[in-house]
Amino acid sequence: MRFTSERRLDDGVLERDFILGEVPGVLWTPPSAPAPLILIGHNGGLHKRLPRLVARARHYAAEYGFAAAAVDAPGHGDRPRSAADEQHRKDLRRAIEAGEPVDDIVEAFLVPLVDRAVPEWRTTLDALLSLPGIGGPVGYEGMTAVGIRLAVVEPRIAAAVFFGQGLVPGTLREEARQVAVPLQFLLQWDDEGMERQPVLDLFDAFGSREKTLHANLGGHAGTPWFEVDDAARFFVRHLT
Repeated sequence: MRFTSERRLDDGVLERDFILGEVPGVLWTPPSAPAPLILIGHNGGLHKRLPRLVARARHYAAEYGFAAAAVDAPGHGDRPRSAADEQHRKDLRRAIEAGEPVDDIVEAFLVPLVDRAVPEWRTTLDALLSLPGIGGPVGYEGMTAVGIRLAVVEPRIAAAVFFGQGLVPGTLREEARQVAVPLQFLLQWDDEGMERQPVLDLFDAFGSREKTLHANLGGHAGTPWFEVDDAARFFVRHLT
C-alpha cells in the first residue's frame, strides 16, 4: 500500500489517498487510536469520493472514532471500464426503462464484478489492518452484492449495513442464506429502479440471527441522513 496524499481536515480527521496494486482508495482515520475499521463499498459506476460517501466516512471518523476506507471497484471511479462493462450498463438501463426482465443482464454483469471486487477488498483489508492505529473488528457498509460475498468468505467482517437499492444476482441471493453476521438493511420504499418485493425477499433470506430492516419513504438516492447515525450506533454495538 502506497499513500499518495495526506491532509488533516478541519474536523481533525486524517484523510489519505492510497494505491494498492491497481486499486485506488481513500482512508479516513480519527484523531484517537486504535480505531475499529468500516469498509465502505459503492456500485453503479460511482466514485470512491462520491460526496455522500465521503460525508458518511468523515462522520464515522469525527463523531464515532471509526476508521473508514473506500476503494474504487473494478470499472468504477478512476479505474478503466471495459467495453463489456459499458455494454452491460447500457443494456441494464434500457431494460429497466422498458420494464423488461433484467435477471440475465444482472447475472452477467454483477457476478464477474463481485468475483473481482471481493478478493481486492480482502487484500485491502490485510494492508489496512497492518497500519498503526487501525484494528479489528471490521464492519462493511454499502453495495449488497459485494457485501453478501464478503460477509460469507471474510471472517474478519463482524457486522454489515447493506443498501437495498442495488440489484443482486440470483446466485448471490442463494449465498445470502450463509450470511451470519449482525445485519442492518436499508430500503427506499419508492425506489424507482427496484421492485420492492424482491428486496423484501432478500432480507428474508439472510441467515443472520440479528437483522433489522430500515425502510424509508422516497426514491433511490433519498436515504435520510439520520440513517447514518443509526448505522453508526449499530457499528458501535458490534465493533467496540
